[in-house]
Amino acid sequence: MPLSNKALIAHVEERLLALANADKAVEMAAYMKTDMPFYGVQKPDRIPILRELKANFKPATQEEYTGAIKALWKRKHREEKYIAINYAALFPQFMTPSAVPLCEQIIREGQWWDFVDSITIDTIATVLRKYPTETRPLIDAFSEDDDFWIRRAALLAQLNHKKETSHKHLFTYIEKMSAEKEFFIRKAIGWALREYSKSEPERVLKYLQKNKDKLSPLSIREGRKHLVKTGRMKDL
Repeated sequence: MPLSNKALIAHVEERLLALANADKAVEMAAYMKTDMPFYGVQKPDRIPILRELKANFKPATQEEYTGAIKALWKRKHREEKYIAINYAALFPQFMTPSAVPLCEQIIREGQWWDFVDSITIDTIATVLRKYPTETRPLIDAFSEDDDFWIRRAALLAQLNHKKETSHKHLFTYIEKMSAEKEFFIRKAIGWALREYSKSEPERVLKYLQKNKDKLSPLSIREGRKHLVKTGRMKDL
């Protein structure tokens, strides 16, 4: 039986309404600095809903997968959009290069770190690991995009690759963006270096030492955290 987006949306809305908390909704909107409405349902309380979706609303095709994500993403409440992003990560069999354009759409429309980071790390990064040859040109294009959220995604798409990280691509992206003033780019550079240092500490240490005059203080501070914690670096 084909997946019914109408039934999917009805289930999600019913569950979120049952859990809604007006006071938390105000707090969550203030924290995210947004006028977008919230139900006031925090992440731990959304996890059971995602389990239900995985069990009862499985897509059978790439088209159903994409359609379900789009249907959830179009909803007005932020938790529904979070669930759209989480739903994308529930079904690895559909996390293919063909899913990247929809992820890009979410980034361009979301324009804030909670949307951008989640869809990038949980879905785009996974697609890049699974299909590097097909996906790399898309990420290369991201690194040169006019939208800094898309450029941030190019950096964060390198996370969780561990020793399989393409350091040549990561360092190339960093070099392209190292002079940028945007906080979210500088932070992402440091984040990417910090995570990579957990797998290749010596390579990241050498990179930081070589490029200390090119990287922002924020990028260096974030990038060196694990190296300092493990005693491999005291200062530049």
